[in-house]
Amino acid sequence: MKELKKLISHWYLVIIAGFLIFAGGVFFICGKDSIIAVHDNLDLFTPQFQMMKSTNTFWTHGVDVPFLGGISRDVLPSEFSLYTMLYMILPDYPAYVTGYLLKIIIALFSCILLAKDMYGEKYEVYKPLIYLMGFAYGILNVFPAFGIPFASIPLVIYLMRKLYKSPSFKWYAALFFYPFLSYFSYFGLFILAYMAVSLIWLWIKDRRFPGRIFLAVCVLSAGCIAFEYRLFGTMLLSDEITIRTTMQEGSFTAKEIIKTIGDVFVNGMFHAESMHKYLIMPACMIYFIYLNLTYIKKKEFKGIFHDLYNLLMLVLVFNSVVYGIYYWEGFRRVIETICPPLTGWQFNRTIFFSPFIWYAAFFLVLKRLYDSQRKSMKIFADVLALFAVCIIVLSGTRYNDLYHTCYSQAYHLLKGKTTDQLSYGEFYSAELFEEAKQDLGYKGEWSAAYGFYPATLEYNGISTLDGYLGFYSQEYKEAFRRIIAPALERVEESRIYFDDWGARAYLYSGTDLSIVNGFRTYQVQEQDIYINVDAFQALGGEFIFSRVKLTNAREAGLLHAGTYTHESSPYTLYVYQVQ
Repeated sequence: MKELKKLISHWYLVIIAGFLIFAGGVFFICGKDSIIAVHDNLDLFTPQFQMMKSTNTFWTHGVDVPFLGGISRDVLPSEFSLYTMLYMILPDYPAYVTGYLLKIIIALFSCILLAKDMYGEKYEVYKPLIYLMGFAYGILNVFPAFGIPFASIPLVIYLMRKLYKSPSFKWYAALFFYPFLSYFSYFGLFILAYMAVSLIWLWIKDRRFPGRIFLAVCVLSAGCIAFEYRLFGTMLLSDEITIRTTMQEGSFTAKEIIKTIGDVFVNGMFHAESMHKYLIMPACMIYFIYLNLTYIKKKEFKGIFHDLYNLLMLVLVFNSVVYGIYYWEGFRRVIETICPPLTGWQFNRTIFFSPFIWYAAFFLVLKRLYDSQRKSMKIFADVLALFAVCIIVLSGTRYNDLYHTCYSQAYHLLKGKTTDQLSYGEFYSAELFEEAKQDLGYKGEWSAAYGFYPATLEYNGISTLDGYLGFYSQEYKEAFRRIIAPALERVEESRIYFDDWGARAYLYSGTDLSIVNGFRTYQVQEQDIYINVDAFQALGGEFIFSRVKLTNAREAGLLHAGTYTHESSPYTLYVYQVQ
């Protein structure tokens, strides 16, 4: 009986543990039949890790990785990263699932540490809320490769609080090693900027220079450089002109910028989808109005400026404004003139910090319901926290792999059919490509994908002239453009997409906006290919692996080398070789 009462009193731990067991069980049982998000995930980071593993280049220097005609290992993720190390140690699919579960655990652990530091003895009073909100933040379906950096944001705040209140070597050491969990260009630079702002604010507030915070900025900067030395070497020591210099983000009108600011404040953006729109934002806005009207009514105007809640709301607005004005070309030019290495860099990634701020603000609202000391308000706060969790779990957002996997399995059991989404195993179709490679006698010849993501080839050990990367040489972009020029000339949208951005160096269709399809259903069965085979051959190209039967292969200078299918794959693979 005592054990049952204890279990009931820790109901929030049962929910969290139950979710972790359930999620781990689903991904373990389904294995590579799980539905895993493709966009900026299976088509980007997973094949990069797989290439480094298959070529044994995680730790090597002065070597190229076999995609985009041979790209420097230095532009890929650092080996001194927890997420990268998962792929060093484990096979790719278990590494991905482990990263997902670790993200939740790290977020929960970080939020608990921060809350203990902030509330001391009262931590026990707020424990259910702390655990539920830490859990909710951890299960947010954000950009998978950077899930751990998202999850660790409260940890760096905790370390900064420790250094401000009671500095010691262990806290500085922990801050130095913090980049092991983070990523500089998406998070680290912004954290340093926020720290610099806090340094100035504390200098004014305390009327003395906050030396310990200045030292913290220096220590974290040193940690970022040490853990991501490849990135800093590429950014600062290389004189290679990259595609960053020709990327065009366009320039919005004032009306469009204001609309973008409002939209991202309400909806967030898909890489940092916080699901705050449906419950958290309405609750926070209602409380914001109530809180400040109360201060005004009581004529406690200082309270408006000193209340932590208002500061959090101000940061949310700031992040959204920065996101919007990024699309003001004049402002971008100022940033690039002041600091040329930042040319093409997306400084509007301040929005990546908004999910944590939303959940921190929501926690404060619920905490203050707890503070009313009315049992009904405490229950109401717990119910709201549970609703927030349910909204995240049941949302079919882009990166909600658990939802899409469960939906796919339920659909198959109830209707005896499969959904149109490709599973992890189907997306890469390793058995199919291995069979084709063996039949072709493939020995590392440069190739390209048509109708497939180049990532599918890269994952399967096929060297590609095409690929997806936001940082490679402008010279190579121009050489690759000569290959796809016939297609770009026929579809203006494709030309603009490649010329103004260029991160996706793919073989484009001369008739469709996109010939790449990450779904089981594939409408295009056959079509002409528009390609400069001479330019393809000049870069060493030998094979084209196509999901489409090419009706003009011979006229284009290609020979049909084989057609392949496999029971484990929904693809029909057509392979063509340069004549």
